[in-house]
Amino acid sequence: MELVDAPHSKCGTFGFVGSSPTAPTALMGTYKRIPLKLVRGKGCWLWDDKGDKYLDAVAGIATCSLGHSNKKIERALIKQLRKLQHVSNLYQIQEQEELAKCIVSNSCGDKVFFCNSGAEANEAAIKLARKHGHINRGIDRPLILSAYSSFHGRTLATISATGQPKYHKGFEPLVEGFKFFEYNNFESFYQLYQKVEASQPRVAAVLIEPIQGEGGIIPGNQNFFKKIRDLCTKDNVLLIFDEVQTGMGRTGNLWGYQENNIEPDVFTLAKGLGGGHAIGALIVQKHADLFSPGEHASTFGGNPFACKAALTVFNEINRPKSLRNIINRGEQLRTGLLEISRLFPNHFDGVRGLGLMQGLLIKKEIDLCASEIINSALKEKLLLASAGEKVIRMVPALTINKYETNQLINRLKDSIEKYI
Repeated sequence: MELVDAPHSKCGTFGFVGSSPTAPTALMGTYKRIPLKLVRGKGCWLWDDKGDKYLDAVAGIATCSLGHSNKKIERALIKQLRKLQHVSNLYQIQEQEELAKCIVSNSCGDKVFFCNSGAEANEAAIKLARKHGHINRGIDRPLILSAYSSFHGRTLATISATGQPKYHKGFEPLVEGFKFFEYNNFESFYQLYQKVEASQPRVAAVLIEPIQGEGGIIPGNQNFFKKIRDLCTKDNVLLIFDEVQTGMGRTGNLWGYQENNIEPDVFTLAKGLGGGHAIGALIVQKHADLFSPGEHASTFGGNPFACKAALTVFNEINRPKSLRNIINRGEQLRTGLLEISRLFPNHFDGVRGLGLMQGLLIKKEIDLCASEIINSALKEKLLLASAGEKVIRMVPALTINKYETNQLINRLKDSIEKYI
């Protein structure tokens, strides 16, 4: 089954109805930016250049784990800048070793490769999968199976692995070697798997999100994931989890794979790992540790500055109190969103998500976009994002408190009441 385009929609491509900049800019037009100039932040709050204060439920798109201008990150990075900022991976880097040890000591992984972003981490995973296919399954032209509605990044290989045609337009020909199945549908997966494996081994890996993020905040089904895990184990196919958005405590567990009660062979991290600083990671179990020196690299990946930021985030999030707060605030947010859905039954269709990764679902059949509510929320000094055209996404800082969560719910409700 091939990817097909969604029908034309009035909804904004990036989750809001934006406008062109009001003044000339030297920036390329890769974003349709909201005309809001943010100049300062503290915790879950942001201020614009006019002095107006906004509650931030976007957090740099699930990135600012400890909120804005966190004092512990500030102190750690000032100290690091006075010590060492960058030397390259030609040498041993203490902060990198410490961060890798933290990750493997608290996960199913055994080895770590550091890069700068989620797309780079997934790009590394794709290369790793192809090498596995060649050397461990004897495949000349390896395939990677991915899900419809997935999102894995903006590089040419990662958009090719992304199951959404809107990201492909204008960039054809795509990288070959990807096939797609329906998320949470094992029959769809197994039919595809049998078809491509009919006469000889073809599949090197399955690349999948434990919770689909950009595809609509869709949690994975445990039974679905267990069946895929069993099949991958049986046939020596790598199971790769894209944890760019779910990793580092976002769901209430440290890793999203814990929500599905299985362990992947490989998983990727970025976003919340650095607390707003650029870092990504590829984590592998021993049997998937396949790269040799010179086969993959990154000039800036794992530099002391980024690793110090990530170490600070890790030490703060990997505490029972912090993870408990994520669970409690996630339940509070979910309860509030369910109440909003009940208050407006003609417009909303429930809630999806885990922890502090929640989505309010707009009914598919009505003429209302997430972008319209996001714009209305600006008037209530609330910043929101979307996950597709019909899901209002909330991914606030993992340090959000009870009062701020109530504010989020109440401001969202006021935004909806005033718009519809």
